[in-house]
Amino acid sequence: MAEDLSVQLLLVEDDHLLRLDAEELLTENGFKVTSVSTGEEAFKLLDEASSQFAGVITDIRLGKGASGWAVGRHARECLAAIPVVYVTADSAAEWTSHGVPNSILVQKPFVPAQLIAAISGLLNDASMANAGQATASS
Repeated sequence: MAEDLSVQLLLVEDDHLLRLDAEELLTENGFKVTSVSTGEEAFKLLDEASSQFAGVITDIRLGKGASGWAVGRHARECLAAIPVVYVTADSAAEWTSHGVPNSILVQKPFVPAQLIAAISGLLNDASMANAGQATASS
């Protein structure tokens, strides 16, 4: 049996239809997706098994409770270099003050390729940084 090389992402989106669309898009592009609808659910998953996730994609406005900004910060507390992509229709101006460093913001509405390019780019950057650290410590 071949080793499963799929990349696991955490998707946080409170709108059910948008969450289903994003899950389908990411899955079609070779990612495994665990999706939740609240920041609190994301915190729980990150606290219990953050190492299983290679990246986080989160909406900013998640209804009552924690925001996507808080999800991004919590993810980085669990895994310092985890790629974070924020998705928003109306909070782009807050990204520089609320987003975690080296994250990407994708403005809604977006074309599917924008979301794939954002997470793939961050994952590639993280992979290159890890390879560089491994080479430097050899």
